[in-house]
Amino acid sequence: MLKKGDKAPDFTLPSDDGGNFKLSENRRKNIVLYFYPKDNTSG
Repeated sequence: MLKKGDKAPDFTLPSDDGGNFKLSENRRKNIVLYFYPKDNTSG
């Protein structure tokens, strides 16, 4: 389980442009990761 201040593990997700987004390829960029507890909750 991640705790506040932990570095996110590497992951790959499909992107809107049909390619993939890989965290390890974007480490030098500012990225916001948003985690939420469950669907249908306000953010």
